[in-house]
Amino acid sequence: MDIRRIQMTGGSSYVLTLPKSWIESLGIRKNDPLGIVEEQNGTLIITKNISEEKIERIKTIKIKETTDPTYFLRMLIGTYIAGFSTIIIRGEDGIPLKLKVKIREFTSMVIGPEVIEETETMILLKDLLNPLELPFKNSLKRMFVLVKEMHKDSMEALITGNHDTADDVIARDNDIDRLFWLISRQNNMIMNNIYLARKMDTTISHVMPHYLISRILERVGDHAVRIAWNSKLISKEEAGEDLLQMIQNAGISSLKLFEKSLESFFVNDAQMANRTIELIHNLEEQYSDINHEIRHLPTEVALPIRKISDSIRRFGEYSTDIAEIVINYAIMFSDDSP
Repeated sequence: MDIRRIQMTGGSSYVLTLPKSWIESLGIRKNDPLGIVEEQNGTLIITKNISEEKIERIKTIKIKETTDPTYFLRMLIGTYIAGFSTIIIRGEDGIPLKLKVKIREFTSMVIGPEVIEETETMILLKDLLNPLELPFKNSLKRMFVLVKEMHKDSMEALITGNHDTADDVIARDNDIDRLFWLISRQNNMIMNNIYLARKMDTTISHVMPHYLISRILERVGDHAVRIAWNSKLISKEEAGEDLLQMIQNAGISSLKLFEKSLESFFVNDAQMANRTIELIHNLEEQYSDINHEIRHLPTEVALPIRKISDSIRRFGEYSTDIAEIVINYAIMFSDDSP
């Protein structure tokens, strides 16, 4: 950290010198205006961007005939999450068909980017989304509803043996990913343009818990998919009604934890979050009881049930992670005592 001392000039004005290396790297000259943004925690942010307009960030990806399609798709997703508003794909010998397929797959997987120009050697993707239209809390609430319904339907698929319901849960996982990538993208965009936070009526400090919880919700959605997948590997006759009832009860307990943890976040209630954490012990006992019951089952039945019970347990544990985030940030933004 570069420590500098405040100086006084003219008897009433305070002056702080800026690092020469920073000035030169941005091409700032004498009499150029700089913007100063004051955060709620007292931090001052100095920026060259004073127009408060969206910063155009362009990324060029050069590809070859030998470029791996899966790696190429991951690069596109990574570029999107990093906050680039324009993506240019260039290939000296043209754009291979296998990579064009991945570009179409990419635009269907994410929110915003569309192909607006295409030649034999270049494809231009541009983000048409206005980030102000999708506040963090709205996206997070939508993720919450989707994950909750996926969990309920995956448990229904297990109890009823309905494979169509299980397949529908699996298909919905992409909706969760799209929202998580969007929140990750907005988070990175705000880190690169502080004015965007002000336009979205938030601050960097408030953005971070939304991002952290969205990441947890994405993982919880993966566990709902895992339950759905494994529900297709067993039947009611193989598992037995008593065991299925135990699993269903554990699923209900984990869902209650999940709902309470998100409710505590949306209303910023640290005490509710703390009570949610204390409820995890009951779920741990149900998890142990299920694993005790499957000891004498055939391996091909016991293994998927064990994976299901483990996902239910992880569902509850992730809920306590959310509750801990609520407590941590409630303390940061509040002067109230317990």
